Amino acid sequence: MNANIRTSVSALMGAPVSDRHGRILGHVKEFAVAPAVDSGHVQGLLVKLTACKTKKRSLLPVSALELTAAGTMQLRDGQAPLEVAAGDDFLLLERDLLDQQIIDVHGHKVVRVNDVELVWEPGKPDSPGLSLRIAEVEVGVRGAIRRLLKGLPAATLDRLASRVKPSVIPWEFVDLIDRDPSRRVKLKIEQERLSKMHPSDIADILEELAPAERQALFRSLDEEVAAEALEEVEPKMQRLLIEDLDSERVAGIVEEMDPGAAADLLSELTEERSDAILDEMDPEERQEVEELLEFSPDSAAGQMTTEYVALPAAATVAEAIKALGEFEGDVEAITDIYLLDEAGRVAGSVPLVRMLLVPDGTKLSTLTSGHLVTCKLNERVKKVAELFDKYNLRTLAVVDDDGKMDGVILAENVIAQLREK
Repeated sequence: MNANIRTSVSALMGAPVSDRHGRILGHVKEFAVAPAVDSGHVQGLLVKLTACKTKKRSLLPVSALELTAAGTMQLRDGQAPLEVAAGDDFLLLERDLLDQQIIDVHGHKVVRVNDVELVWEPGKPDSPGLSLRIAEVEVGVRGAIRRLLKGLPAATLDRLASRVKPSVIPWEFVDLIDRDPSRRVKLKIEQERLSKMHPSDIADILEELAPAERQALFRSLDEEVAAEALEEVEPKMQRLLIEDLDSERVAGIVEEMDPGAAADLLSELTEERSDAILDEMDPEERQEVEELLEFSPDSAAGQMTTEYVALPAAATVAEAIKALGEFEGDVEAITDIYLLDEAGRVAGSVPLVRMLLVPDGTKLSTLTSGHLVTCKLNERVKKVAELFDKYNLRTLAVVDDDGKMDGVILAENVIAQLREK
């Protein structure tokens, strides 16, 4: 065979395999892949031999096969089926991949595997026989049609399937990890790919996955990415994602969350579970979250974060830039820098964009936005939303009765709260 020939799992399933004399040896029942050896090729076909009266299947190495002029499979001279031990650790494409949920990394969505595209390729000079490369995973209607209409003449089936636009994921983007006891195959997304995805996209994927796959994916995330994704899902989903994790692991994730979001999460848990997680947290992060837990979620204090940048009123642009570089929170959430007087009261706010247009030595106090808007700790969420709308705010400082700054409410927190209502 000099040219590559495309086929698929659905096309080869049940296909006959003959000997050199045209006698049918058996029919294809599975496609065995040995990920530890070569995850990109089918190592052998599991065949139910016609002469065998039991349900036991034999392995025909792909390299032991050749294609006839009619396109059927037959054993090469001197080749014979191999017995397969029950404990052989193969990935079986039909059993372990078809109908399973995987993640389309580039499309940021969960899809179902309907078929697997394969390519017959000629063997290399030092390795005679065939090889069967796994080319793509079919996740569209085309694969479903081929399986649904299985049994029709191949030409008819190909003609019908060709009318439907293929929807495929290249096999190199389908990285397989260990199967769970239910024999599911999950998709492993490399941390490098995950770090490039928006937390909202990861959250959407988590919500679409079946429970087992959802937990497997969440467990694979590093603490920072897990924290960002956890902040984007609904409270019920948050509880589901962490319920099987030990308190130490959850504490590590919570420490990476915005303190306000962390407090909201813990407030949804039982007191026993919440206390166990707090006990595993570093003292500084624990104190911030415990203080926020004292406030009602429907109050300004319950919506605020304690991660913000505030400087003395006499500070310069250069000092602000240095403070931003040392800030350990989510820098992307910072849109304004707050100025405090000697007593710690809010004296003004400076939009970051204004700092870009002036020299480093410029006093921040000369760049403050007009009217300063603040709210008290016990202000109701409805009133907070009205302030954001009336003054077109990006952030809102939360102060105590003496006007001292306690935290900041971000516009995204208000939007999220309104959406929940």
